[in-house]
Order: sequence, then C-alpha cells, then structure tokens
Amino acid sequence: MSVWESEEGYPEPVKLGFGGVLRLILRGLPLAILVFGCLLLLLFIRLLEKPLFGLRRPWTPYITQFVCRNAFRLMGIHFAVQGTPIQDRGAVVANHSSWLDIFSLNAAQQVYFVSKAEVAKWPGIGWLAKATGTVFIRRDRRDARAQKQVFEDRLLAGHQLLFFPEGTSSDSLRVLPFKTTLFEAFFDPRLKDFMLIQPVTVHYQAPKGEEARFYGWWGDMDFAPHLLSTLAAPRQGRIDVIYHPPLKVADFTNRKALARTAEDQIRTTLKERFE
Repeated sequence: MSVWESEEGYPEPVKLGFGGVLRLILRGLPLAILVFGCLLLLLFIRLLEKPLFGLRRPWTPYITQFVCRNAFRLMGIHFAVQGTPIQDRGAVVANHSSWLDIFSLNAAQQVYFVSKAEVAKWPGIGWLAKATGTVFIRRDRRDARAQKQVFEDRLLAGHQLLFFPEGTSSDSLRVLPFKTTLFEAFFDPRLKDFMLIQPVTVHYQAPKGEEARFYGWWGDMDFAPHLLSTLAAPRQGRIDVIYHPPLKVADFTNRKALARTAEDQIRTTLKERFE
C-alpha cells in the first residue's frame, strides 16, 4: 500500500484491496462495538450520576478511558505515555493533529475537551463528544464573557479541561501559533493562585513505508476516508503522549506569556522527535 501526494497537498486515501477490506472489518467492527456499546453504558450511568453529582462525574470518565485505551489495541497502534499527568486542579494544552488526539489524550488522563461548537453537530464524533462532557464554545466575541464563566465553573468543579490552542489541526509535523483567548479564564482571581497548566506534546510516528503525515487529519480532509485508511493499513505506527512539567498560572503576568511558554515547550519537543 502507498500513500501519495494529491494536488491539494493532502495524502490520498488508501485504495483498498482484499487485504485492506479484511483488516478494515477485523479492526473496525470490534472498534465500533467497543465505542458505541460503551457509549450506551455511559449514557445509562450518567442518568444516575448527573442528579447525584451535577457537574462532577466520578464514574463515567473511567468508561471513556477504558474505551480509548482499548481502541489502540484493536487498531494495532502502539501507544505510550511519558511524564506524569497532573492530579491537581488544572488544565491541559496540546498540539492538534488528528481525530486520534481524542483517543490519545483520553487514554492517558481523565480530561474534558474544549471544542468548537460545530463539532456537536457532527455525526458520531459529536455524539461521543457531548456524552463525555465536552465543553463547546463559539469563537465569537459576543460569547466571550459567558464562555469564560463556563470555563471557570467547570474548573471550580474540579474538572481538568483540555483544549487545543492552535484552534485547528495541523499535518502532525508542526505546531501552529497558539491563540491566547482561552488562557484568560485561568487568570480569574478565584483560580489564578492554584491553577496549573500542563503542556502536552502528541507525537505521531507513521507506519513503516508511509509518509510522515499518515496520521495527520487537517484542513478540508474528509473524516471517513481517513478513518478507513487508518484501519486498513497493513502496518501501524506509534503514538507518544509526552507530559511536560506543569506551569503555575500565578508565575505569569498575562495570558500571552503563559501561552507562549506552553507553545515553545510543545513545538521544541515535537521538532526534536522528527530530527
């Protein structure tokens, strides 16, 4: 199997032969059963969890983590974690390369994603995102105050929020400039003194023989062909999630300084991985 460059600059979807179709079935069917079977279980448990605990979710995150860890086993992708995820109140920021980031970062740590509002309407991914407690935001200045309040409420409830400051995904080989708006919530007087921000680098190593961007999903790439190509690959690669030392919000004068430090750490680590 080969992946080649299209005129738009994206790798072409894999052309499936008999072997590819067989791998797609053997990996895709168990994966679908795992994901959607556990989704039903999660929704049932959430019916009990919500009235008892409100915003807090003491049970259902374990289901999400179980699904994501075992998804890599079913897909045949080697997954490894380096460093230690924070246990205290805080937030996580990471580079964004693929839909696989959802599995990678949920497998390593119990977090709640922050996502653009449009994702809530996507079939499949949107359902999963809503069920697992994703915070949806609109990138509209008119909503900034309300969204900041939602952020603060979730953080005060003990949630560890995770967002992608790039604002969009890249080709997995680089880190785009961080947008700083969402960092402002951490400087609220109720949060600043104890808040930690942990930078995380997600590194994708393509299967042997494939181009380095094999796992990248960005721009206008369609989800379905990328999913099929991933599942049908005769060999799989590796995903490393690297947790860096957390940053104390109180040590920074403003959101731009905090964002720049996190961005530099993630970009430097990713660059070192490809050298």
